Amino acid sequence: MSFSSKVRQEIDEHFGNGRHCRIAELSAFINICGNIAFYKDFFCLKIQTENYLVAKKCFTLLKNTFNINSEITIKSGGKKRRAKVYVLLLKDSDQVERLLRATGILLTKDGIPVIQNKMYPTVVSSICCRRAYIRGAFIAVGSVNNPEKNYHLEFVMPSAELAAQLRDLVNTFDLDSKVVERKDHFIVYLKEGEQIVDLFNIMGAHIALMDLENVRIVKEMRNDINRKVNCETANINKVVLAAVNQLEDITYIQQTIGLDKLPKQLQEMARLRLEYPDTSLKELGTYLAEPVGKSGVNHRLRKISNLAETLREGKGEEK
Repeated sequence: MSFSSKVRQEIDEHFGNGRHCRIAELSAFINICGNIAFYKDFFCLKIQTENYLVAKKCFTLLKNTFNINSEITIKSGGKKRRAKVYVLLLKDSDQVERLLRATGILLTKDGIPVIQNKMYPTVVSSICCRRAYIRGAFIAVGSVNNPEKNYHLEFVMPSAELAAQLRDLVNTFDLDSKVVERKDHFIVYLKEGEQIVDLFNIMGAHIALMDLENVRIVKEMRNDINRKVNCETANINKVVLAAVNQLEDITYIQQTIGLDKLPKQLQEMARLRLEYPDTSLKELGTYLAEPVGKSGVNHRLRKISNLAETLREGKGEEK
């Protein structure tokens, strides 16, 4: 089972405590998966989906919230007609009208019934109802990548207006979801692990939240170790390269003018570096007749390097 399926299965078992929350979740299903027929005073609603969890939860919500007994029919769908399509068809006009008015999809303007298949602000006015609507949207059209690979959560929305409304609804919880168009759909997405964790908490997917957090902790520890190893490796490479350059400079001076021509302090430093090529600057300073610290050793080796560079340039001057 994919990680997305586990999340959907978990939140499918979650029902809001109040009737208003169940109405908000139903509103999401109707907005996203519903088709409404309206002729004069007759209403008909069809909720069609390839997701069994959507059909099951709609059936349960309709029964528990509106005492509507709906029937689920199954037909073949998809390009190869192998996928199952679940259809809930409500033909009782009075029941459908009551449902659509409760979800804010059917309004009356100037005495005329008006269908507006978009999120109705009153239905999601409270925090718990916003959570319920987002939960319903995720069950219907949500997906999340396996966190072992990368962090990406999205809702594939049928219209730009619904996508913008869902984005704004998600962002009321201090998240930063965005919308992008992909082919004929509009994608509301999050790409940060921490924000996906927050959204799981909003939807009530607490088991998935813990699974994702465990993955994040392991990945962060692994990344932290890799950063430290890379840093230490870079430092070692830097020290080794510096030591090689120092040995080359000292050898060059030895072969051209001889180390005896160096001032006493630099001569002592050069001979110690030749004797201990792999020793750190700090330790090298302790071997001097008059010990100095790391900065003192570095200063003397830099003077030796400057002299070697001068000799290479053919100036023949000692500094």
